[in-house]
Amino acid sequence: MFYEPAKNDHGLRYTPFKALVAPRPIGWITTMAANGAVNLSPYSYFNAVSDKPDIVVFSSHGYKDAITFAEETREFVCNLATWDLREAMNATSAPLPRGESELDLAGLTPAPCRLVRPPRVAESPVALECKWLRTVPLERLSGPAVYHMVVGEVVGVHIDDRFIVDGLVDTAAMRPIARAGYREYFVATPETKFAMTRPPGG
Repeated sequence: MFYEPAKNDHGLRYTPFKALVAPRPIGWITTMAANGAVNLSPYSYFNAVSDKPDIVVFSSHGYKDAITFAEETREFVCNLATWDLREAMNATSAPLPRGESELDLAGLTPAPCRLVRPPRVAESPVALECKWLRTVPLERLSGPAVYHMVVGEVVGVHIDDRFIVDGLVDTAAMRPIARAGYREYFVATPETKFAMTRPPGG
């Protein structure tokens, strides 16, 4: 089949775009407002885009609390969403009124960061402390932006020592989850991990 997204002429029950660009890592983002209010919410439009320096991005449909708070304090934290935390991660996607705690709702524990003010999720095996760099409106061919992308530089990294083996991080052992289309997710496991070596000169 072929379809044009602008025409929405795919003929399927739902647009398949999210099912085609998958799996997508989940940015489980903690932010803090200038008045101290904390927000925790998951974003599947999230990824690392550079390692010199370490830079991550997440984008949001509309100007939600995560973007607003990140801009107010110029800081945010990316927590790793894992299989064991899947239900808690999903709970934090609930549209709570501003000021109500997603961490409390999901039964999660806030833990202090070293270099930024927003807390990290204590139960998560990885947290990336980030400094906000900019917010980029994602303009469309047909008009103004609906999504806005937050760009941040990683300034501190927390890793659960249980997942460091022989000097390497065993990512699969953490069983991170990733977003597919519709209501579906993927999970990485040690059994599905494989390795390849780049060709010489690569």
